[in-house]
Amino acid sequence: MEIPDKLTASLEDYLKTIARITADKQAARAKDIAGRLNVNMSSVTGALRALADRGLVNYAPYEYVTLTEQGTEVAREVVRRHEGIRDFLVGVLALNEDVADKAACDMEHSISPDVLERIIRLADYIEICPRTGASWIKEFKEYCDNPAREDDCEQCLTVCLQDYRERKVHSDEDDATLDRLSPGTKAKVVLVSGDRATRRRMTEMGLTPGTLIEVERVAPLGDPMAVKVKGYHLSLRKSEARTVTVEHLK
Repeated sequence: MEIPDKLTASLEDYLKTIARITADKQAARAKDIAGRLNVNMSSVTGALRALADRGLVNYAPYEYVTLTEQGTEVAREVVRRHEGIRDFLVGVLALNEDVADKAACDMEHSISPDVLERIIRLADYIEICPRTGASWIKEFKEYCDNPAREDDCEQCLTVCLQDYRERKVHSDEDDATLDRLSPGTKAKVVLVSGDRATRRRMTEMGLTPGTLIEVERVAPLGDPMAVKVKGYHLSLRKSEARTVTVEHLK
C-alpha cells in the first residue's frame, strides 16, 4: 500500500519507531518512543494524538500505544521503504551501515514507490546474477577506495564464468526447501508447490520463482520463521516454508 500523503516525515518516523518497539515488546510506551527518537514527552504526546486522529494508533494518556490494523499496514510500508534504501546503500554501494542508515532516514520520506521498487529489484538482481554478487560489490568498494587502479577485466570475466559453471554443476545439491535454511541465509526461489490455496498465498506474499529471499529468524522449534522478501518482513509457518524450493546463494 502507499503511505497517505497527509503523513509528515516526522509522523512517519513515529510510526516506524512504534512498529520497531512493538516488535520487541508487543506494545510501546510514550517514554520508550521519546528515548528512541531523542525528543521530549510533549512532542511524543502531540504526535501520538495526531496519529490517533488518523486512525493509525490506539492511544490514551498513561497507557500503552499500539498500532491499529491500518497503522500496522502503513508502518510496514514505512519500514520497508527505509530498509530497502538502507540495504541498497550497504549491499550495492558498499557504504558503512551507520552512514547508510542515516542516509536512508533522509531519503525515505521523498522517494516514490516506483523508484523504491526499482532500487529493491536492482539489489536483488545483483545478488542473483552470476556476473555480479558479493565479489562484484567487493571489487566496486575497492575501486571507490582506489579509482586509479588498473583492472584485468578479461581475467575477471574468466573467473566469473568458471564460478557460474561450478554453480551449475552443483545446482541440484544446492536446492533445498525453505524450512531447512538457517538465519542469515539468502536463496533464490525455484518452485512453489502445495495446494492451490498455499500457492496463491505464497504468490500474494511475493514468493515467486526467481525471487530473492533472506531468512532472518527461526523460532526455537522451527515454527514460525521470519523471512525478508522484496523488502517486506514475512512470517511463515514451517509447513508453508516446506512448499518453497530454493537455490542457496553462496
